[in-house]
Amino acid sequence: MKSLLSLALLLLFTGSCSAQKPHRCRTPPLLSGSLSVSAREGQDWAIAKYRYDAIGQRIRVWEFGHVDDRSFHLNMLFLFREGVVYSISYRNRTCQKNPLHTAFHPSHIPHNASLQSQVVLGGSSGPGEGLLVNTWTGDVPETGGKYVATVTEFGCIPVSTLYYTEERGWMVTTYFNGVRGVEDPGEFIPPPFCDDVQTEEEVLDFYSALSEESMFNML
Repeated sequence: MKSLLSLALLLLFTGSCSAQKPHRCRTPPLLSGSLSVSAREGQDWAIAKYRYDAIGQRIRVWEFGHVDDRSFHLNMLFLFREGVVYSISYRNRTCQKNPLHTAFHPSHIPHNASLQSQVVLGGSSGPGEGLLVNTWTGDVPETGGKYVATVTEFGCIPVSTLYYTEERGWMVTTYFNGVRGVEDPGEFIPPPFCDDVQTEEEVLDFYSALSEESMFNML
């Protein structure tokens, strides 16, 4: 009797999940994880760890990869409320500080996105075998680009993004090991050797700061 009841509840729960209408959503305000990016049919690639804080409007990125026939490493801290971005090198104990000329945009599925599909990644024969995700498509008029973004149905956790630009064609981003929260808030604080650094004259925005060395792109 107990097993039949459990099966009935499982079927009811599964049925209610699949019947829900997908909705545009916003990722958790605090998120930690990793991602990989590739472009130009794999000629350019990068792997990164990130910390995302929509409450304090801060993003931290540690990244390495290969772009335009050269390797690179990045350690960057974006403080949107303060309007500055730090490029940090612990090996050399050096720090570059630039004005950050851009508004903070929380990671989300835009209001004008169109639902492409809802599918189960992996298997759907039993609990824990698959992941229910929603895929959305849309355009980015300010850059002339377009995107295909996939997030989990429950939690709105980023899974993957396809982003098209004329410069590099399609960029593929895959997110993994994502967890809610930021374990060490101190990661959003510049190290002591950055305290006395002078602000550079060059003003950067979020994408130009990263594109100088990489093709990293958030959702």
